[in-house]
Order: sequence, then structure tokens, then C-alpha cells
Amino acid sequence: MPVRVAIPDMVSPSYFPAIAAVELGFFAKEGLDATVELIFPVTRTYEELREGRIAFVGGAAHAALYAFPGWHGCRLLCALSQNMYWFLVVRSDLRAARGDLRALKGLRIGAAPGPVDGLRRMLVESGVDPDREVRIGPVAGASGSGVSFGMAAAKALEDGAIDGFWANGMAADIALRGGFGSLVIDSRRGDGPRGSQHYTFPALVAAQERIDREPGSVEAAVRAVAAAQAALKADPSLATRAARKLFPPAELALIPELVRRDSPYYDPLISQTSVRAMNGFARAMGLLTREPSYEDIVATPGR
Repeated sequence: MPVRVAIPDMVSPSYFPAIAAVELGFFAKEGLDATVELIFPVTRTYEELREGRIAFVGGAAHAALYAFPGWHGCRLLCALSQNMYWFLVVRSDLRAARGDLRALKGLRIGAAPGPVDGLRRMLVESGVDPDREVRIGPVAGASGSGVSFGMAAAKALEDGAIDGFWANGMAADIALRGGFGSLVIDSRRGDGPRGSQHYTFPALVAAQERIDREPGSVEAAVRAVAAAQAALKADPSLATRAARKLFPPAELALIPELVRRDSPYYDPLISQTSVRAMNGFARAMGLLTREPSYEDIVATPGR
């Protein structure tokens, strides 16, 4: 039976090492017949993991808490890349300054469940009330079967249905290249309040039941992702082959450059520092009430 790997946004660089691990054959080299599929939003992706319908999730690490309160029942296996990885883009005619979150006051911002947590926390830390001063909500049409949230958000911005979006690097690149969007926050590279790039990160996640039942296949999945990361760092052009069956032509042409840009962050290590920062963020968002140990959250090989 194929091993199902689910991600919440397909046409995106955010979870690309998971896509590449499947599509470039690294799972197969480890003896795992894997498929990659889209399940949106990330909160639902983790619910599917909890119910045992998928084997692995590639998603925002902190969002696992929506389906696994207190980290009970799942653990992070490895990082798909480092740091929080979403972009805030607004209408170019607003001429918002880079890093100026106060420019969002009164605007309509599209954001998906799970990722929206990072934006909301940055706004609070910048002195902006995300409930009263900014209109943050879903993007119409983004929840349909097979729809990429980022692509839907970029189209909504171009059409004037929203004033900005908080989404993946592909959506940001399309809006900037198209001239209808301007970049306010690149969270991975330190825009925003101090330390905000460490709120969360993309991770490969499994249910504890699978870790206990099939430790060998879980370790194999981690090796597959690490091999994909190393291959993409060495040759970003491999991204074209990995995405060929999944990306529309225009986005397929962009993905090698986006992978090249992100490849310095392709490191599977989940550090204790990253976990402490993520837990602090989760507590601030009301998703966590205690301080679980690193070992409670991150799977240790052979354990």
C-alpha cells in the first residue's frame, strides 16, 4: 500500500523537500512506495494524520497542536527547512514600506488557517490589533479540491478582492513579478518583530502510533527528506523534474529559482532552540499551556 504524504499547499516552495523526496525517488530508494497529495488547510491535514488516514504530514510545525493538543499523539521527525516561511504582500499602489506592519490597518488580508497565527502574532507584537484594526480572513475559492491557497491569494490580490495576503513564496513571487504586489514581510529572513522568524517552521510529522509500530519506515522517511534537501541544494534545477507533474507551466518555470533562494535553509535538524521558540509562540497563541520537553515533541531515531 502506498505511503501517503500530505501537504497543505502544493504549488509552493514551502514544502518542496517533501515533494522532491517523493517525486525524485528518494522515498523509493528507501523502500517506500510514497505518494504526495494536497489536503487543505493544514489544520485538516493534521486531523487526517490523527485519524490514521495518511502516514506523514509536511506542514507548519506548530499547527500540529490543533489536532494533537499538548503534543500528545504525534512528534516532529525533521525540518523541511528552517524558520517561518510565509510572505506578506500588499497592493503595490499602497506603497507600504518594507517591514511596516502598521500599514495593514484597515486592509483586507487573505490568510489560511494555521499560517494566519504567525501574522496575527506579529501584528500584536507591532502594536496592531488583528481583530479590530485589520480584516484578516480566508480567500474566496481557495478551499476547493486541488486549489493552491497561494495561487488563489495572488489572483485575488490581482483582481482587487483583497488588499494583501500572507502566503507562500510562489504567490509572493508572482505578485511581485506581476507588478500588482509589493513585499512587506519576508518572515524567514527576519522581517517583522525580533525573533518572529522562529515562531514556527515546516516539518515532517508522524503520529506516535506509526513511530511505535513502524520505526524503520519513519527513519527511512527522514532519510528520504534529508537526501532530497541535499540534492536540491547541490542542483536546484532538479526542482523542475520534481514539480513537472504537479505544477502549472508558469509556476514550473519559477520553482528552480525559488528553491535556489530557499536552499540555504534546507537543513533537517530540529534544534532545541527552535523548539523552545515554537513553544513560546504556541503559548502566546493559546495553543499550549505547558513546556513539554524536546523529547516529547521531536522523535529520536531508535526510540
